[in-house]
Amino acid sequence: MSNIISATLAYPRVKQHRRRACSFDSLAMPQTPAGEESVGSLVAQARSHISALIRSEIELAKAEFRFDAKRVGTAVGMFAAAAFMAHLCLILASFTIAYALAQVMPHWLAFLSVTVTYLVVAGLAVLFGVRRLKGLAGMKRTTRSIKGLKEIAIPDEQEREPALAPDREPVTRDGT
Repeated sequence: MSNIISATLAYPRVKQHRRRACSFDSLAMPQTPAGEESVGSLVAQARSHISALIRSEIELAKAEFRFDAKRVGTAVGMFAAAAFMAHLCLILASFTIAYALAQVMPHWLAFLSVTVTYLVVAGLAVLFGVRRLKGLAGMKRTTRSIKGLKEIAIPDEQEREPALAPDREPVTRDGT
């Protein structure tokens, strides 16, 4: 008996709900409770939040890049100063070695022997550098990969079907 009473009490509510859902006013503008927002406004908020997030991420990346670039610039400057000072030390060491050799041989021969020693070291460095360059792979794997992709994209002539039947000729712009 209680099931029958609850079923009859629920029926008028369902009927009212159907009438409300079919009214033209509810189709034009959905009714939202005072505490909830519409889907359109939520989408607009999400879009503005996402674009603000992207802009802030880009600004963060720029700031980090500027900071890192300043640090790299400072480090490069320090390395350049150290290399310049080491070069000056090498020149002074060369004079020291030449004057030490001048104690046992003529001055011109001492300076010439230091110069020839540096030329031999420079020649060996060039030789090893050229050998290292000859050992480069020349991007063989990348070339092979691109050729493989080309073969997949454009099959061989034997596998292609003819674009036109043998008895038909292509149509030109003037229709002949």
